[in-house]
Amino acid sequence: MSFKHLREDFPTLCGDNPPAYLDNACVTLKPKQVINSISDYYGKYPGCGGRSVHKYGTKVSKLVQESRNAISKFINSNSPNEVVFTGNATSSLNQIAKGLNWNEGDIILTGDREHNSNLVPWLQLQEEQGVELRVVRSNPDNTFSMENFEKACSEAGDKLKLVSMSHVGNLDGVAIPIKEIAKVTHDFDALVSVDGAQSTPHMKVDVQDLDIDFLSFSLHKMCGPSGMGGLWSRYELLENMRTIRAGGQTVVTSTYDSMEWAKPPSKFEGGLGNFSGMIASGAAINYLSRLDMDAIHEHEVKLNRIMTNGIKHLDNIEIIGPENPELRGGICSILMNDLPSHDIAILLDEAANVMIRSGQHCVHSWFNERGHPNGSLRASAYLYNTEDDAKLFADTFCEAVEAFS
Repeated sequence: MSFKHLREDFPTLCGDNPPAYLDNACVTLKPKQVINSISDYYGKYPGCGGRSVHKYGTKVSKLVQESRNAISKFINSNSPNEVVFTGNATSSLNQIAKGLNWNEGDIILTGDREHNSNLVPWLQLQEEQGVELRVVRSNPDNTFSMENFEKACSEAGDKLKLVSMSHVGNLDGVAIPIKEIAKVTHDFDALVSVDGAQSTPHMKVDVQDLDIDFLSFSLHKMCGPSGMGGLWSRYELLENMRTIRAGGQTVVTSTYDSMEWAKPPSKFEGGLGNFSGMIASGAAINYLSRLDMDAIHEHEVKLNRIMTNGIKHLDNIEIIGPENPELRGGICSILMNDLPSHDIAILLDEAANVMIRSGQHCVHSWFNERGHPNGSLRASAYLYNTEDDAKLFADTFCEAVEAFS
């Protein structure tokens, strides 16, 4: 399936010399439908949702609820009341970490390819509350080791409280078998938290089918606005979880010595909301909902195959993860060995208008353990990228490597 016709929806891809934008694992471009929804809020009804009863306020309340409904349907949750608006996946994961009740000695399992968003909150808990974080090692090719995971669960036993892992790694695009992980985890009466920042934009994510307990995601990685994310959880878990944003909207009433908490999701959305962001998030979800998520994934794999085949002959680089690009989704992450990754990224941008990411991609733990302080170069595709984008990246990357060699 071709998505080339959608490029006209993205203003930054229109006009002369549009970029080969391949930094989508960081942030995606925004279609005009999303941009217009933000403009409409500020230009037509810049009111206060959930509070004011005038026309602006009621209009905003209605649109925010429609956005929540759209997200709920997109991930197949039982109710829109299970969807909490947050600032990003990082905010969502911190709400989980600080909202659950912990006992000293509780064990948390996570993977060895985690973004800092799904590592640092657990390290902080370990430091401050005496929980124990254990890291499950991947196979040598970065694919998930069910054997290592089951062993880690057995060793933790009844101390296992939470398994929190990235559905798809931002390091290499490798997906892990969340449904199977959830089954094993629940056999130990523990909870499953999924960092879906790199999966929700690129494939169908059904929280009921996966049988998980928490899903964190970022709207800015799925055509939505910056500063917007989401947290999904089963309603009964949200009811019993502390909020880390206490204040206006989080209570039904208060006195000088007590308060009555509001029901989820209001309980977790304290303070005046980012209403333009919430409304634009709904516009982004509606945009993706009319597309075939499986086809998006297949399209990204096709582009990754072009990128991989175009550079794999080079001697002084190493592609992170499995050799088969079908196991890496739309991400092609490249260790540069002694070559200057930042300089090459700048050269591709300035000389060929090819935009990629360089650095450790917030996966410092993985790079530092392996002695790669400069990180990698990462090209990541999305629905609006074309075969020409992938070929241009491969060709100019090879030229840059040759020049710096």
